[in-house]
Amino acid sequence: MSRPFRWPAFIAPFALAALAACGPRARHYQLEGQVLAVDPARQTLTIKHGDIKGFMPGMTMPFRVKEPALLEGRKPGDLVRATLVVLDTDAYLESVEKTGWAPVPDGGATATPGVAVLAPGAAVPDQIFTDENGQRFTLSSLRGRAVALTFIYTRCPYPTFCPLMDRQFKEVQGRIQADAALRGTVRLLSLSFDPDHDTAAVLKAHARELGTDPAVWTFATASRPDIEAFGAHFGLLISRDAKDPTVITHSLATAVIDPRGRLAALHAGNDWTPDALFSDIVHAAAER
Repeated sequence: MSRPFRWPAFIAPFALAALAACGPRARHYQLEGQVLAVDPARQTLTIKHGDIKGFMPGMTMPFRVKEPALLEGRKPGDLVRATLVVLDTDAYLESVEKTGWAPVPDGGATATPGVAVLAPGAAVPDQIFTDENGQRFTLSSLRGRAVALTFIYTRCPYPTFCPLMDRQFKEVQGRIQADAALRGTVRLLSLSFDPDHDTAAVLKAHARELGTDPAVWTFATASRPDIEAFGAHFGLLISRDAKDPTVITHSLATAVIDPRGRLAALHAGNDWTPDALFSDIVHAAAER
């Protein structure tokens, strides 16, 4: 499943080295948890961690490591203590220390049962949403335009998850605004899967902070069962803590729908670029 800070004082020349390595807004947190998966290709550790004091509640998510060597010897089940470095637009583990081992528990984020992930070319099911102005609309009401949609929640603190989706959609918005052929033929849609918190007023404030163009980019949500079932069509995985449903573990999914309501492209995770998504939108918009 996106910032004030207090920068410690260093004595030169260590200050210069720290600024060059981390930038002036780096924050450091201690993380403790259990490794569930190791992915050398993506240079990540998926860790089920406890509350990170002052930053985020306990959840399960992949963390990028600063150096590939930090993955050496790591395996599922390892109990670890790590240092998490958080910047405005990035985050990574700069140290990982094994403290023990335990069997990996069953369970985790799962898609809604019985919902199949759509294949390219498949018709996207209709859904009713409520936008940041409190207005209800259907996905089918956007027919005739290409739609790029992604899933977020406004309380997500991790800079390479929901906040990254916001930043990349904002870049794509700028490219749409600059392209006379696309203006009026494309919509960006950010869908919150946290409707209990992300009311219309919250979404409106979030959109205003991002500088969205209402003619291009809409924030919306639906009831929890509806948004989870809709997201599952795109492979979105969500799990909520049984004791505290505000603690959300989630994957990422971003899709492009052509003007006839068919899935044109689907991106899992956060590896896609604004260039790639914009290219998908241009190709989808031409399918009429």
